Amino acid sequence: MSGIDVTATPVADPAAARRRWLALGVIGIAQLMVVLDLTVMNIALPSAQRALNFTTADRQWVVTAYSLAFGSLLLAGGKLGDLIGRRTTFLVGLLGFAGVSAVGGASTNFATLVAARAFQGVFAAILVPSALALLITLFTEPKDRARAFGIFGAIATAGGAIGLLLGGALTDYLSWRWTLYVNLVFAAVAFLGGILLLARQTTHSPFKLDVPGLLMGSGGLFCVVYGFSSAATHGWHATSTWAFLAAGGALLVAFAVWIGRAASPILPPRILLDRNRGGADIAVFVASLSLFATLFFLTFYLQRTLHYSPIKTGLAFLPISVCLAIAANLSTIVLMPRFGPRPVITIGLLVAAGAMAWLAHLGAHTSYAGGVLGPIVIAGLGFGMVVAPAINTGTFGVAPQDAGIASATVTVGQQLGASIGTSLLNTIFATAVASYAAAHGPASAGLALAHGYDRAFWWTCGIAAGGAIIAALLLRPGPLARRT
Repeated sequence: MSGIDVTATPVADPAAARRRWLALGVIGIAQLMVVLDLTVMNIALPSAQRALNFTTADRQWVVTAYSLAFGSLLLAGGKLGDLIGRRTTFLVGLLGFAGVSAVGGASTNFATLVAARAFQGVFAAILVPSALALLITLFTEPKDRARAFGIFGAIATAGGAIGLLLGGALTDYLSWRWTLYVNLVFAAVAFLGGILLLARQTTHSPFKLDVPGLLMGSGGLFCVVYGFSSAATHGWHATSTWAFLAAGGALLVAFAVWIGRAASPILPPRILLDRNRGGADIAVFVASLSLFATLFFLTFYLQRTLHYSPIKTGLAFLPISVCLAIAANLSTIVLMPRFGPRPVITIGLLVAAGAMAWLAHLGAHTSYAGGVLGPIVIAGLGFGMVVAPAINTGTFGVAPQDAGIASATVTVGQQLGASIGTSLLNTIFATAVASYAAAHGPASAGLALAHGYDRAFWWTCGIAAGGAIIAALLLRPGPLARRT
């Protein structure tokens, strides 16, 4: 058993209960650090570009390098935690993430910055499944688990928007380099807390690493993320786009066949074949795709159309952060125990789809109060009803020895959604802008951008609505119950 020994110390013991909640704070800080890094660099990128003198075409690699390493190595990171102990991988992940963040902040050239971001992704892939697995094994009582997942889910969803605020503040008042240096503060606090609050873990399981499964799974995820990133840069007709997407699809099919036959697969099929877990993984994917695409496009809209400064852009996202946190806790503590995941997640995705439909009416002169504030409040409530309950559902009922890989599987959905959504919808946006400008002339630049935003948000609306249908079909009715 990883984490604080829940069998040796009764849950009713006040001292043990306090340690669990303090441990949750440590896990939450680590998770916040990783989620922040999905967006904190976005606002700082123009400043970093000027300082290191790299091209606009190269700029996306500062984001993509992190996503590629993080998304492709999550299964390996989750399995490693199951094999050698989650406390160990949690602490190693924190140290590594802090170290490469310091290197990235001190970068004197583009190559060093991209390499540091890639290694951030490597250590995030080790850290995140361990953090969630520790949460699963620490909180086994239904009421405490609901509260813990409400807090964790609020961090997982609101962290992206908080990253935009933090990135704006650090860039405006200090330097873009502090969007990386700040990780040393988070990591130091979480590492010290982990040393003090998380018990040592010993494993009696033999170390069996499924190397073919690891290569096929990680390689497939890498190719898929790279293919969508290539589509955003080079377009859908580029050889690099289709070649990598085809290779990724083939590797993932081979991976699915392999884990059904392997003696000790890296991802046991029992993790995926449960309807609730499968539905939850898809819901996390769709919600993350929609949420991070929303943050991406609204960042551009606020800065390029409304001419907001970085710090003002970050402040503009505060309402969505607050609503995400409120809805995450309300849905896991109050709604899930009463109604179960199916109605909560389905309604949450439909509410988010409605918010996307509202955002699809942004114009060249739409004000923040008139066209942005209302839909992001609704979007925050909708997404908050999805991600926290889905993470809870996707890790519910797994055996302790599978906690790490089950956590990694949910996180893969979250990370792939963030990566693929931004790449896919940015391609749709760019195509719509170019076609409008070609049809109406260069004088229509503002209208062309508005047309692109509207097209992207209509697509996001359709994806969220489609996810609601899938969730309604896959998720079982009624509250979660352990199946024997």
